[in-house]
Amino acid sequence: MAKKTTISNWGNYPRIEAEVAAFGSPEALSPYIRQQPQLLARGNGRCYGDAALNDRLFSTLRLNKFLDFDPQRGELECQSGVLFADIIQLLLPQGFFLPVTPGTKFITVGGAIAADIHGKNHHSEGCFSRHLIHFDLMNGAGEQLRCSRSENPELFWNTVGGMGLTGIILSARFQLKRIETAYIRQESLKAPNLEAVMQLFEESADWTYTVAWIDCLQRGRKQGRSLLMRGEHARLEELPEALRAQPLSIKPRRRLSVPFHLPSFTLNTLSVKAFNWLYYHRQRRPVQHSIVDYDSFFYPLDAIHHWNRIYGRRGFTQYQLVLPKAQCAAGLPAILDCIREAGQGSFLCVLKLFGPKAEEAIHSFPIEGYTLALDFKINKNIRPLIAELDKLLLQYGGKVYLAKDAFSDKRLSGIQYDFADAKFTSIQRKRLD
Repeated sequence: MAKKTTISNWGNYPRIEAEVAAFGSPEALSPYIRQQPQLLARGNGRCYGDAALNDRLFSTLRLNKFLDFDPQRGELECQSGVLFADIIQLLLPQGFFLPVTPGTKFITVGGAIAADIHGKNHHSEGCFSRHLIHFDLMNGAGEQLRCSRSENPELFWNTVGGMGLTGIILSARFQLKRIETAYIRQESLKAPNLEAVMQLFEESADWTYTVAWIDCLQRGRKQGRSLLMRGEHARLEELPEALRAQPLSIKPRRRLSVPFHLPSFTLNTLSVKAFNWLYYHRQRRPVQHSIVDYDSFFYPLDAIHHWNRIYGRRGFTQYQLVLPKAQCAAGLPAILDCIREAGQGSFLCVLKLFGPKAEEAIHSFPIEGYTLALDFKINKNIRPLIAELDKLLLQYGGKVYLAKDAFSDKRLSGIQYDFADAKFTSIQRKRLD
């Protein structure tokens, strides 16, 4: 029923001992949940930091059934432990894709709701909650509640982006996106500095998907030099002739693997600088056009099994922040200066543009502005660096993403601690205080 085990999230930090229970039906979960003083749901563990870590956990991975699909409306209903990868495998051949997706397809539907995930299309299509029709939740009393914009709306909006603090999400119904092909029409544009890439984002507002990789170790006129990728789902007539016979299928990618944790010295300022130089200069032309499959566009790192081992046994943390748009011209350079001066550069440094925040989604991370995400390996200098970054965020009115955070000042979470179910709320207070 429940067993003690050592667990961590994708960053391999922190690691804790936890009692993990798993049931294949809500009926079996109800009596168990009533007996637990504190319980938190856990999906596939592909978040970062200390999200979904607690002394007692309920694994949703056995809640993995598809419940209903309406091809006319493009609506899917499934249990919360279903992976995005499973949805793609089942429904992409039928001409449907996820409305919003992060950079990995190995997350659960329940986790997508709890973190109210965003993707490369937030500026155009919002968070996952925008496409959510309803979900079923089990509260601390073991009761099942249907939550939507019209039914238990307060609980609906407290759960969306609420990091699992209101109960256990059992199942959900949401809108899918119709597509003609499994490919993306992509443009990649070089930007010599941060100002230039932000201008490109603004000029690309009518593109559905935009994202930029940034060289975070440059200074002066080259600070923030970038490659901005923008994309649209390719129409059938846009595909090369060779791909038109089977437009909704792609060739399986050969998955590489990192077989062991690399030594801690592998990632250092020199190796990150070398990688950044090669990555930026691999594109010689200012603009490059291509047709790429959805896997390469949305999930490039999923092709590398255990890529988190690159950071060594001590693991890594991802620091993802968002700044209001009015503060970005001053705030983002200050943040990049802080990272460079600390000598903690990241080869994975991603910039995205967020659109306006949905007023009802009070706990969702995005606000209108720019979000920057960076990976840092765990070492003795990380806590001081993140403390300095937190100070800058407080100065510029930003906040951090709780699905990634392991260290930051709780004032930067943007979460309001007024949930009705104290059984679940106390977990987060215990973690952050």
